[in-house]
Amino acid sequence: MNRAFRSFSFGIAWRVSALFLTLMALAWALAHTEWYITTTLLVIAAIAQGFLLAHFAATTNRELARFLDAVAYDDAARSFAKLGRDSGFAELGAAMGRLMERLRLARSEREEQARYLQAVIAHVPVALLSIAADGRVEMLNVAARRLFGTRVEGVAELSRFGAAFADTLAHLAPEQAKLVVMERGARPLHLKVSATKIVTGSNAIRLVSLANIETELNAQELAAWQSVIRVLAHEIMNSLTPISSLSATARELVGQAHDSLSPDAPLAASLADARTALETVARRSEALLHFVQTYRHLSRRLVARSEPLRLRRVFARIERLLAAELAARGIAFMVRVEPETLELMADSELLDQALINLLRNAMEALTGRPDARITLSAFRDAENRTVICVRDNGPGIAPDLRETVFVPFFTTKRDGTGIGLTLTRQIAAVHGATLELSDTEGGGATLSLRWA
Repeated sequence: MNRAFRSFSFGIAWRVSALFLTLMALAWALAHTEWYITTTLLVIAAIAQGFLLAHFAATTNRELARFLDAVAYDDAARSFAKLGRDSGFAELGAAMGRLMERLRLARSEREEQARYLQAVIAHVPVALLSIAADGRVEMLNVAARRLFGTRVEGVAELSRFGAAFADTLAHLAPEQAKLVVMERGARPLHLKVSATKIVTGSNAIRLVSLANIETELNAQELAAWQSVIRVLAHEIMNSLTPISSLSATARELVGQAHDSLSPDAPLAASLADARTALETVARRSEALLHFVQTYRHLSRRLVARSEPLRLRRVFARIERLLAAELAARGIAFMVRVEPETLELMADSELLDQALINLLRNAMEALTGRPDARITLSAFRDAENRTVICVRDNGPGIAPDLRETVFVPFFTTKRDGTGIGLTLTRQIAAVHGATLELSDTEGGGATLSLRWA
């Protein structure tokens, strides 16, 4: 810096000296000569040297002002190379250049960090909203736009998804979390909403996250049913096993006693009745044992060994498997996959079992219908999630039975077991999917496996 100062001082000194000599020559010419042209040239030279001296002396102030403006407005594109070309300001120009390079690097890092955060927010699977103090709503990521499916600009517009839903989001306090139901036509969603407060300058906003917990709720419900079934099966087996064994033994003893008597013996009729009763008890005990053993596998934990599956091939395999039964029942069967190359990560055996259960339910619902038809389709919904649907044109499912059809052992069929939909729901849960029931357009029921 001392060298720069010496260079600057030398530049001032020689410019002042040149101006002084010019002024001395001008004074001598005015006093001792009548050289008007020379005098005029000396005046012009003195004015020019004074201007150049002032310009040179003010260079530092001008460049510092430009530099501070660049810092204030974050303008890292400005250059101070011109300052560096002057030997009097070379070190100052180099220092400013280094600082501007630092500013450029810092700005580039901030922009990269901002792009990274924007990408993270945009692709995070949880929907994010910002709600301002005046009620303005802004959707912050793709998940939020997919969840709402339409533009929402204010809290009041949230009422289209349910009054309770809108009220919860409007009054949700920071650091608070609640479970709400978002009404979306025939398919309401169970969401966990939580909020946090962010203050930027004088503005305070609430950042609200909305997480779909439907899969978790289904998993918890299935786990609860499995626990109940496990306990019931254990207790029933403990009681039924000795009853079945003793009733079979008693039946044999009574049968032997009955066979040893003549038909006209006084106890023959009573022993015959006792034998019939014991046969009934033994038969029902064996049926109950078979019933319990059949349902015990519902309490077992399923494990999905997922692999990429081409759904067109999966559907073709299911169609070949059920072709004879569909033809015997007179049911038209249609398959649709959009796009044709649609793939899904799933366990092949479990997926086949789930689809067979859904298709058999649909076939049972179409019994006796002359124009019976079933459509098995796969596609991606508006949220880019893979959906497999089984649609029928049967009588549909009554609204009061919508929830109970997924309860284990519940069935509306005379010879039904009541485990088909429960097992299918369990298969969906181990894949991170949901099983949903809705009405088919034009009549009938639609059961959909929707992957997350």
